[in-house]
Amino acid sequence: MRPTFAEVEYALLGRWPETRLEPSLDRIAALCRLVGDPQQSYRIVHLTGTNGKTSTSRMIDALLQALELRTGRFTSPHLQSMTERISLDGEPLTEEQFVDAFSDVAAYAQIVDDSQPHPLSFFEMTVGMAYAAFADAPVDVAIVEVGMGGAWDATNVADADVAVVLPIAVDHASYLGDTPEDIAQEKVGIIKPGSRVVVAEQEDAVLDIIGHRAAEVGATLVREGVDFGVAARLAALGGQQIDLQGLSGLYEDIFLPLHGAHQARNAAVALAAVESLLGARELDAEIVRTAFASVTSPGRLEVVRRSPTVLLDAAHNPHGLEAALAAVSEEFTFSPLIGVAAVMAEKDVDEIVRVLDGAVAHLVCTQNSSPRCLPAAELGEIARDVLGDDRVTVLPQLDDALVRAMSLAEALEGFEDAIGSGGVIVTGSVVTVGEARTLLGHTLDGPVDGDR
Repeated sequence: MRPTFAEVEYALLGRWPETRLEPSLDRIAALCRLVGDPQQSYRIVHLTGTNGKTSTSRMIDALLQALELRTGRFTSPHLQSMTERISLDGEPLTEEQFVDAFSDVAAYAQIVDDSQPHPLSFFEMTVGMAYAAFADAPVDVAIVEVGMGGAWDATNVADADVAVVLPIAVDHASYLGDTPEDIAQEKVGIIKPGSRVVVAEQEDAVLDIIGHRAAEVGATLVREGVDFGVAARLAALGGQQIDLQGLSGLYEDIFLPLHGAHQARNAAVALAAVESLLGARELDAEIVRTAFASVTSPGRLEVVRRSPTVLLDAAHNPHGLEAALAAVSEEFTFSPLIGVAAVMAEKDVDEIVRVLDGAVAHLVCTQNSSPRCLPAAELGEIARDVLGDDRVTVLPQLDDALVRAMSLAEALEGFEDAIGSGGVIVTGSVVTVGEARTLLGHTLDGPVDGDR
């Protein structure tokens, strides 16, 4: 009997979680072999890096679709629904399609479970489902985001035509290492013989590691700031106006409906990745403009409410949060800016709080539904040590935290010296932002009852 979507969710969540790792490609390789190695039937753009993978993936997807290529996209984690992890032609699988993808590999997964020392994890199963679904579609190109790291990530059972290395900083230190160089050694594992490598701006030591790997396997490397980049950028209503220097030409007057200099750089990387996939040929400028104008990236400096304005940003490490807050400072005029934060316990919480200290007038500490989330009271203790008692409120329920933050921003209570209208930024983790997005009435298709 065909399972329901709820039953598939339950079955997947009953497997090893994404945070439990056993560094081996044996299980995912065995699963892919049993289903006919679907990852070999289409071209692949593979993305790694600490921040920016999902937004850049969505930009690459939009460009390829504008060029009339059929696409599959695998990203993680999801904001609101497990179906978001697997997309065809830019749209998440429906619940029915997701069930079909699970059913297509479930019997083979049982064989792998029975034959390996450890069963397939949740992440390995979703990777197998994605690769099989892309082959069934069939797609021309798959855009694949690593889950964590690179070399031992389950997605790396595929050999990419183009490897994209976004900025590398310290995150998941307990799994990947304590320095950018340690982390880079793991992430460069996605660079395969004969591939093209598109590299965002990196620290010199990290760039050396990437260059060494590319030379070792005979991959062709192109670098942001040398071979491609952002030629000009101007903040605009609802996003920004940018000129991009591609590998084969200059693309001017592009409207990108996303906020922040980091998103402009992501756009440059996405353009170079598509040019690399297509043999570094110049693209039609109007097609590029149309594609970028259509890009969305939910939960990435996304405006989900007006009066007061509420922004959602899924930054979950200091590097990502600094970029998001810089964009808020540059492109919005909130006074005061109220923060709502819930973070995972294993993150660099002290540094996240210090970054917030420099940007928000008041911080509402809360928590999300994940068992990995740092309790709101503990986050509050850390925050009070940095921001002081008067600038911190602790409310464990996320809905209460949102209401309190919006009240502070709107009423200007305690902020009589404020010079503008108040705003709210909700941040700290993908789970936090996804749950806030739901509470504020937004679905995968947009607001339930309009932009409130």
